[in-house]
Amino acid sequence: MSYLRYILPIALLCVVSSLTAHAGQQKDPELEPLLRQALAANEDCFVDRFDREVWFTTMEPKLKRLVANADERTHILERVYCESKRLRLPAGLVMAVIEVESRFDRWAVSSAGAVGLMQVMPFWPRQLGMSNAQLVRIPENIRMGCTILKYYLDREKGDYTKALARYNGSVNRRQYPDKVLTRLA
Repeated sequence: MSYLRYILPIALLCVVSSLTAHAGQQKDPELEPLLRQALAANEDCFVDRFDREVWFTTMEPKLKRLVANADERTHILERVYCESKRLRLPAGLVMAVIEVESRFDRWAVSSAGAVGLMQVMPFWPRQLGMSNAQLVRIPENIRMGCTILKYYLDREKGDYTKALARYNGSVNRRQYPDKVLTRLA
């Protein structure tokens, strides 16, 4: 029965990937080269053991209530920290986006067809020559989601509200950004 937890989201992904999602959500052509570059990058981000300890000591208890599996929790925290550091994003903002988007469920599929922890749109794997299954993998999903978020933050000159609205495909609406920013506080 536990195999359904893995098969069902992938089957749903195949069905929803053909549906039309929010108009323009994450579809900016300038994003493709940034995502290609991000997926090719590979570096160890925990150069300072103290940084790692502080991050895990602070965040692990908060995440424990949402992610039961300790290995998965560790993997999520490592990837969020590394991608945040690589892109100079506030790690707390990334955690807030993930909480709102998927409640830390890497198998989450939205009604618009977005997939994984950071709810990346399913056209990206096709465009980048990846498989749809890679969207539920923690490293790829967080790397792509953070790259997209950073792109929108840069585009909106650091305005969290506008960048988050773009990330969600809800430009000129405050409900989503407010929800994320509430969790950031």
